[in-house]
Amino acid sequence: MLLRMLSFALVLLLLAGCVSNAPKDETSLAATPEHDDPLPVLSADYFDPLGLPEQESRPPIPEETDLWKLLTRDYQLRNIRHPAIDREIQAFVARGDSLVRQLRKGEPYLYYILQEVNRRGMPGELALLPGVESGFRPRAYSRHGAAGLWQFMPATGRYFGLKQDWWYDARRDPVASTNAALGYLQKLHKRFDGDWLLAIAAYNAGGGTVARAIRRNLEKDKPVDFWSLDLPRETRQYVPRLLALARIIDHPQQYGLVLPPIDNDPRFVKVEIGEQIDLKVAARLAGMKPEDLLQLNAGFNRWATHPEGPHYLLLPAEKAGEFSEKLARLPEDQRMRWTRYRIKPGDNLGRIARKYGLSVKALMQANHLKSHRIRAGAHLMIPLSNGPTVAAFQATPNARGKLHYRVRKGDSLYAIARQFGVKITDLKKWNQLASDRLHPGQKLTVVRTM
Repeated sequence: MLLRMLSFALVLLLLAGCVSNAPKDETSLAATPEHDDPLPVLSADYFDPLGLPEQESRPPIPEETDLWKLLTRDYQLRNIRHPAIDREIQAFVARGDSLVRQLRKGEPYLYYILQEVNRRGMPGELALLPGVESGFRPRAYSRHGAAGLWQFMPATGRYFGLKQDWWYDARRDPVASTNAALGYLQKLHKRFDGDWLLAIAAYNAGGGTVARAIRRNLEKDKPVDFWSLDLPRETRQYVPRLLALARIIDHPQQYGLVLPPIDNDPRFVKVEIGEQIDLKVAARLAGMKPEDLLQLNAGFNRWATHPEGPHYLLLPAEKAGEFSEKLARLPEDQRMRWTRYRIKPGDNLGRIARKYGLSVKALMQANHLKSHRIRAGAHLMIPLSNGPTVAAFQATPNARGKLHYRVRKGDSLYAIARQFGVKITDLKKWNQLASDRLHPGQKLTVVRTM
């Protein structure tokens, strides 16, 4: 009897193994129930973080947990064929190892991006769009002023709720920018009657550009699919480039490439911090180098989080528990480092802010000031960070060398200098400006040295 029971149990185990290893339908990921918050939000009492070993020491990833395999299972644009895609494939393959290095940069972000793409029922190919836009670099900054993984222009970012000021640029926040970009793509998809190629083209060129191209073709009784439209050269390359990258990842061996292993586990979690904190203090609590912390939190421009939020940090899954425990025990007066400044006769907020490398608004926020009025003999609290500020090594929207900026209506020298993290005096010197007056359409040169 006992032998018969053991045999029956063995059969059940074998059957369970067959079910778990059965190939999934290509639409199975898109069909999974939506979750309100697929990214874990950890409170201070969180413990038992995931202990993920470094990539070099990992064994080969089983197929059912390989992120690349899961990504391709949710492809929706796989059957599109065009010579332009073949040309882009040849260009990618010619890059060889550099393409693999670029894909490896996506490891910290791809899990979260793919989860959001799947949650919204969008094509899996869209998870690769940051590879085309920025090479999976949250600090990428174009000569036109676009920033982040998804390369949002300032105005477009603000339209989609991406906060941008002296403290923080949400275009470089992996979570905020991903949610905004996917929302934008969904809006474009709806605008162009469910045509993903037109939506992707509009993400690059703008919805108005694509709409005008469609209107021109309609007037000439021509087809209005992506391949038939007269679009900017960059856009005509952009869409097939994404499709080419997707096809290479679908069949890497066919193109002589070995994809960098990325397993299907979160590489970071979102940890609520409650209020402003010095990023060097946060790095110490997490047991990380400040530059490693900033790699995940590239949205922060300065040495501390924004005093008005967002009040969260992205941390490696294996660091989150220790950080939350230590943060809960940290005395309130040790979250930030300050110096006390006695206001002198003749002082004003602008002069004090320049002395300490702050903006006037940041100085007012730190001291809860409602106006610019200050009184000699009173004191201001100045937020500080020991040693070099975060800007010395952080994820600012910097690119070495010169870039050119076209002045828009409502721009000012102050706003432009703040956007690029440079001084107004330098802007005037580089552009030989005798006054602060600007006019729309004017081109300015910005010199990046970091």
